[in-house]
Amino acid sequence: MALKLDAIGTVGDPVERSWSSKDALLYALAVGAGADNPTKELAFTTESTKGVPQQVLPTFGVVAAMGAGKVVRGIGKFNPAMLVHAEQGIEIHRPIEPEGTVLITPVLSDIADKGSGALVVTEARAVDAETGEPAFTTRSGMFIRGEGGFDPDRGPSGPKPTMPDRAPDHVVAYPTLPHQALIYRLCGDRNPLHSDPSFAALGGFDRPILHGLCTYGFTGRALLHSLCGGEASRLTAVYGRFSKPVLPGETLTVSIWVDEDGKGASFRTTTDADTVVLDLGRCSFT
Repeated sequence: MALKLDAIGTVGDPVERSWSSKDALLYALAVGAGADNPTKELAFTTESTKGVPQQVLPTFGVVAAMGAGKVVRGIGKFNPAMLVHAEQGIEIHRPIEPEGTVLITPVLSDIADKGSGALVVTEARAVDAETGEPAFTTRSGMFIRGEGGFDPDRGPSGPKPTMPDRAPDHVVAYPTLPHQALIYRLCGDRNPLHSDPSFAALGGFDRPILHGLCTYGFTGRALLHSLCGGEASRLTAVYGRFSKPVLPGETLTVSIWVDEDGKGASFRTTTDADTVVLDLGRCSFT
């Protein structure tokens, strides 16, 4: 069924989203914080450690923004088993507090023909529910396989961005748990692709795969500790493209190339077999 291109530009009604300290702690555990050393990331995994005030991982904003994607319903019907998360970005306008309430305005930014499928791009603009001050903005790209071919004038793709041609400045390896997806789904994403073998098979996978946003969260932790000394307020933006699925239990290795000005970095995440799973990454920090 053809997607409804006239849905592009749709702005949804603001959605109120609240979270507690417990939600932020669960998210940190779901993306591996404290797994290798339970005393290493206490600022993100506890709220009562003496002399260690709780911080929130910056990528938690992608979880807090969930529930605002209803604008996607306006694009028409498609097979949900053919949908994969293609890209994700977040811009953090101020540090995310352990507890908070925001109003999120969802926007359907684009539906792009990619030949073999369609890239559906949405934004979620979060502001403080009381003051109206910007909190964070997320941008998500969802690729729907088999829904392309609707734009005869799309032309060839432009030049593909490249990664630095030198050794990375930082390399961080994090193992994931065999049941990592079962933990991460408790953060709100109950897509059966990540838990139900029969549903995963409909998408062409021999077993449930890890959430792309879980890989994104692991990667965000590597950036935070390598570039910002673990200070959540210093990481201000993270973007990456999901290129291959990750199986729970695989090790994620994040390679990071710091810009000359020291204000940004490129990164890439690979698995045990050196398969690139998160590519063309960019982040900014202070």
